[in-house]
Amino acid sequence: MSFHPGQSLADAVREATAVLADAGVPSPRVDAELLADHLLGVGLGRLRAMLLGATPAPEGYASLVAERASRVPLQHITGVAYFRHLELHVGPGVFVPRPETESVVQLVIDRIASLDRPKVADLGTGSGAIAGSIAHEVPGSEVHAVEFSHLAYAWAARNLEPLGVILVEGDLRDALAEHDGTFDAVVSNPPYIPAEAIPNEPEVALHDPPEALYGGGADGMELPTAAAASAARLLKPGGYFVMEHAEVQAGWIAGMLGRAGKWQDITTHFDLNGKERATSAVLAKTATEE
Repeated sequence: MSFHPGQSLADAVREATAVLADAGVPSPRVDAELLADHLLGVGLGRLRAMLLGATPAPEGYASLVAERASRVPLQHITGVAYFRHLELHVGPGVFVPRPETESVVQLVIDRIASLDRPKVADLGTGSGAIAGSIAHEVPGSEVHAVEFSHLAYAWAARNLEPLGVILVEGDLRDALAEHDGTFDAVVSNPPYIPAEAIPNEPEVALHDPPEALYGGGADGMELPTAAAASAARLLKPGGYFVMEHAEVQAGWIAGMLGRAGKWQDITTHFDLNGKERATSAVLAKTATEE
C-alpha cells in the first residue's frame, strides 16, 4: 500500500480496507479506521465524520496498515485493548483479551454484586482484564490477581495498579496460600489449548505468548485442572468458581469437577456466539456434598 501526496483520509481508509481484506483480516474496515484513529487520536465518531470531507491521510498510515496486513495483532500496533469498560495496555508477551471473556466476568459480577466487600481471586490474570473489570465494576470488592509470566505480570501491573487490585507474581497451582478458605469467588481463564493443536488465527499462533495458550499435557487440561484444585482450596464453603474453556472441553471440565466430590451446582454457560464458553460451580459445604 502506498499513498500519493495529498491523498484523502477517505481514499486511504478505503484502500487500507481492501488491503486488509485481501490479507484475511476478519474486520478490515474497522481495523483500517482504528489504525487511522491511532495516528489522529480523534475518536471513531469524529474520524467517521472526517471521512466525509477532504482531510488528508496521516503520515505513517501505510506502514501501520502493512503491519496489520502481516497479521500482527491490532492491539500490539496500537498498544491498547478495550475490554468491557476498561482500556488496557497490551503488547508482546501478554495474551490479548477476547470479547467472549466479557461474559465470564459478568457471571462473577452477578454472583457477588449483593455481597458486602466481596473477596475475589483471578488465577492467571494475563493483562488483568478480568480482575480489573471486577474491581472497577464492583465498588468495595477486594480483588487479588495471580500471574506467572514475568512479561505478562509487567503489563498487568501497569493496568491493575490504578484499580487497586492486589497483584501477585506466582503459580496458580499454589499462589495465595495465606488466603486459603477466604474468597467469595475465584475466576480463571487458564491456558487450555492441547499440546499438538495450532490456533487457526495467525494473530494467536504467532503473537500470543505460548505460555498463555497451551494448558499442559496432551489434552491441554493440566492447568485447568490445577485452577479448579486451587479454587477449591481458596474458596469459602458456598463460594463460587467459574472457568473459561474451549467449547469442546465443556463436558470434560464438568465431569472433572463432578468427580472431585467438592462441587455442586455445576453449570455450563454459553457466550454471545452460542458456544459453551465457561463452567461454574459452587464449593460444597462438606467434601462429599453434592
